[in-house]
Amino acid sequence: MQTLLGAGLALLALLLAWGASTVSSEAGYGGVGPNFLPWLVSAALLVCALLCVLHALTGGLRDLQAGSGAERAHWQGFLWVSAALLLNALLITTLGFILSCALCFVLSVRGFKSAEGQLDLRLRAWVKDGLIGVAVAAPVFWMFTQLLAINLPGLTRTGWL
Repeated sequence: MQTLLGAGLALLALLLAWGASTVSSEAGYGGVGPNFLPWLVSAALLVCALLCVLHALTGGLRDLQAGSGAERAHWQGFLWVSAALLLNALLITTLGFILSCALCFVLSVRGFKSAEGQLDLRLRAWVKDGLIGVAVAAPVFWMFTQLLAINLPGLTRTGWL
């Protein structure tokens, strides 16, 4: 079964590489072309697939532990994470990338903590998670907009927020 999974991943990597070969390689503003990321993803996936097959052929998942998940879905957590993703998609052009992704992070944390029985709705937890969300989203935004010259929606027109 694990060998089949690795082979399927390898097939998916090859399909992604084929798709990347159809994308123009003409360099953009940042010096890399639009096909750079698809090639990178397909190469990384192919390495993972080969490692999966190698691991399966040398004994597979030897020390696999039983799953620790619940028997039933945790609907409250699912709703928190769903709201996070939907609000991110809805608000990204209004709030900008950084704030909408920070909000997505905050709501997702509520969902995951809820599933662990540790839901914290105090203001301090919201602020802490919001600051962490901004700390994660801001460097991603700046890397894409300033280093790679890829336009992401910002809150202001300066390109820094």
